[in-house]
Amino acid sequence: MSKVVLDASAMLALIHREPGQEIVAEVLVESVISAVNLAEVIGKLAERGVPLDRAKAISLSFGVEVLPLDVDIAARAGQLRPSTRSVGLSLGDRCCLATAMALGLPVVTAEAAWEPLADLLGIAVRNIRPRRQ
Repeated sequence: MSKVVLDASAMLALIHREPGQEIVAEVLVESVISAVNLAEVIGKLAERGVPLDRAKAISLSFGVEVLPLDVDIAARAGQLRPSTRSVGLSLGDRCCLATAMALGLPVVTAEAAWEPLADLLGIAVRNIRPRRQ
């Protein structure tokens, strides 16, 4: 059973072996990702010149379940726009958060700006790159 929702930033940290990748690796077997966030991952790989077939293969090689964006999650993501505008969230960010909200699961991300939203959205946000005190 899935226990966390991955943001594109978390999956990209794993792919590129960036700081925080070990946290992502620990939760892979219990992770899901929105198809919208998978598109972000593939888009970032494409920006680096990775061909589509290779980018898809890399993105899917971790065995993370890809969830479609349904009407309820899309509506929830749209509804998040006014309350998250001040933090500058993209549509992909809001789709990830809306997926986590719909499933009642925590989200794993490299986006520090999401942490203050946890209480507002009623979900746990795990930053793979916590700020140093």
